[in-house]
Amino acid sequence: VYACMADGLEEVECLAAVDVMIRSGITVKLISMAGNPVVTGAHGIRITADLLWEESQPDEADCIFLPGGMPGTRNLEGCASLMEELDRFYAAGKWIAAICAAPTILARIGCLDRREAVCYPGMEEEMGSAVVQKGTPVVVDGHIVTAEAAGSAFPFGLKLVEILKGPAAAAQVKDAVHYHG
Repeated sequence: VYACMADGLEEVECLAAVDVMIRSGITVKLISMAGNPVVTGAHGIRITADLLWEESQPDEADCIFLPGGMPGTRNLEGCASLMEELDRFYAAGKWIAAICAAPTILARIGCLDRREAVCYPGMEEEMGSAVVQKGTPVVVDGHIVTAEAAGSAFPFGLKLVEILKGPAAAAQVKDAVHYHG
């Protein structure tokens, strides 16, 4: 999984989901879109990436993950080569995951056209023709996974584990960390 991080990301959305995936044995690479290895989150937390986007090889990933947050979401969207890669992933039927404000990126590039999805409450107008769901933290439609907000980061991570490693792996992580949601 490539977790794409831009300055201003919502730290918990990124790191909680990444932590859950790593606990299951999924290889996750933190990718800096900021041009340097240290990305500063919306709350001032500094995260060191494994790779810069410019030196990464997205073809090796099974999933691209977009954390939300502001201005992190807008900073991700400002990367033309990431938008091109998302188009390639979408066309190939590869997994794309986005949480909070980040699903609006997918809506703007057409990945959510007539698909069920969720986003941060209040951003529904930016979801284009997506069929925005209410009252659910995580939605899977085809090869697209969306989640509502920071409070959804744990179930979002568990859903990605379930998709990429199977229900038993997700149940094992859930039990190991005593998650009762």
